[in-house]
Amino acid sequence: MRDPRSHPAFAWTRLLPDRWVVEAARCGPLGRVRKGPGTAGSVGGLALYAVVFFHLSLPMQLFLGAVLVYLAVAVCGEAEIRLAKRDPGEIVLDELVAVPLCFLALRPWMEAGGNVWAWILAGFVLFRIFDIAKPLGIGRLQRMPGGVGVVADDVAAALATALLLHIAARFLVALPT
Repeated sequence: MRDPRSHPAFAWTRLLPDRWVVEAARCGPLGRVRKGPGTAGSVGGLALYAVVFFHLSLPMQLFLGAVLVYLAVAVCGEAEIRLAKRDPGEIVLDELVAVPLCFLALRPWMEAGGNVWAWILAGFVLFRIFDIAKPLGIGRLQRMPGGVGVVADDVAAALATALLLHIAARFLVALPT
């Protein structure tokens, strides 16, 4: 696969100052957490979900998710260049934008079950398991070049989490008619 960093869709990141690119990829202080920056980035993703995504319709969640994934691919790819490192742990923007995808179209079941935070906690734990263990071919996605490789494994982990949460919701929660 051709290196996505050379694609014109990501050229705008080369115009940004080093500090902006690196700090955006680190999500400020979240990427500087010494033990578990990926977990810190995932907590940031939970906050993004709770404050923004939870209140959106599914089409808006998908649109915003796609925009954030594009931005993360662009910024994380450029941050790899600026830091001269391949997918360093300090880059956590990938976790932050992926975590809200764990809960796509789950709000009706979350609210019907009456315990939204239990669903959010379950999604967080499942996402971290998928993100760390990288089963089901998720680890291969990380080997893709540039920001695509940085972000793709996290998006796959989020979608696997969403699938499991949807299966659980169908068995555990009856939607009101």
